Amino acid sequence: MITLTSDFGLKDPYVAEMKGVILTINPEATIIDITHDIEKFNRRMAAFMLASAVPYFPKGTVHLAVVDPGVGTERRAIVIQTKKSFFVGPDNGILILAAQSQGIERAYQLTNPKLMLPKISNTFQGRDVFAPAAANLEKGVEPSEFGPEIKDPIKPEFAKVEQISGSVIGEVMHVDGFGNIITNINEIETVKNRFKTVDVKLPRISLKLKFGKAYAQTEPKEPIILIGSHGFLEIALNQGDAAEKFHAKPGDKIAVTPS
Repeated sequence: MITLTSDFGLKDPYVAEMKGVILTINPEATIIDITHDIEKFNRRMAAFMLASAVPYFPKGTVHLAVVDPGVGTERRAIVIQTKKSFFVGPDNGILILAAQSQGIERAYQLTNPKLMLPKISNTFQGRDVFAPAAANLEKGVEPSEFGPEIKDPIKPEFAKVEQISGSVIGEVMHVDGFGNIITNINEIETVKNRFKTVDVKLPRISLKLKFGKAYAQTEPKEPIILIGSHGFLEIALNQGDAAEKFHAKPGDKIAVTPS
């Protein structure tokens, strides 16, 4: 099974071209679209969407993600092998949040021309480099055949979580359609059973919030902090818009400290 995630949209033929390449190399492949509606060039949004979806796919799935403002430059094309899946895409951070949640085993740079299309465009490596890699991986080609092993795939700020002086420091990854403030923090899972409240610091406000398991565990229009359905810490306003109320947006730093 091969999944596709991109910012290409469906107006242009780009997604169809990638699927055509995959099916030419591997006619038996099953292709699943995660989304092609990532905001243009938004690597943080792509990383979050990918990390949210991949836990629900079977072992051995190949996840191809392309949000690539650096296409054609010196940025590397990579494949990451985890304990459960393979991730193919540009080395710009969009793969790391999902890959590290599954336990990264190895990463390789895509340099073998025999596993690419004969002609490589400088502007569409999703079709010419990444799609052939995904198709060949799904056919059983070993990741080591694609190129040299690398030890330093890029880990962007939005994939980093730190623990400093008893606080967990992370970042707002996404604001969903309900206004829930979703972070990149999942380490707090170990804290929630020991503390009933936590202190939260966002750039424009500091809060003391009740730790709950469901949005309705607080009164309407009152805030709560919980682990959401994708395993990430989020701040919600029961039947309201937390991001609007607390002036939060993707990229904001957040510090969470058990009270």
